[in-house]
Amino acid sequence: QVRLVEAGGGLVQPGGSLKLSCAASGLTLSSYTVGWFRRTPGKELEYVAAIRWSGTNYRESVEGRFTISLDNGENTVYLQMNNLRTEDTALYYCGVAGHDNFVSPGAYDYWGRGTQVTVSS
Repeated sequence: QVRLVEAGGGLVQPGGSLKLSCAASGLTLSSYTVGWFRRTPGKELEYVAAIRWSGTNYRESVEGRFTISLDNGENTVYLQMNNLRTEDTALYYCGVAGHDNFVSPGAYDYWGRGTQVTVSS
């Protein structure tokens, strides 16, 4: 049984940092594309970043501020978020994709339950 568990969310001031984690069991993350998405009330699930065998990819608004990485030993993907903005406030989810179109939620077969990130002064 595949299980993804996100952690690391919280309340932070603008300009602050958080590091999210996505721990997996039931599969080996290095064999898949792993992505981070986020959702705010009333909006669609929004692609944030992904990591796969060929490298990493980011949405434009987080490029240079967020870094996605994989720890093979811990079978965990991380999302380091720096210089956070109020517009980054959302529920963040990680997912494992079974298809190549990794910017689309439809490509993902497994999801965690999410971790809340709130950026506010």
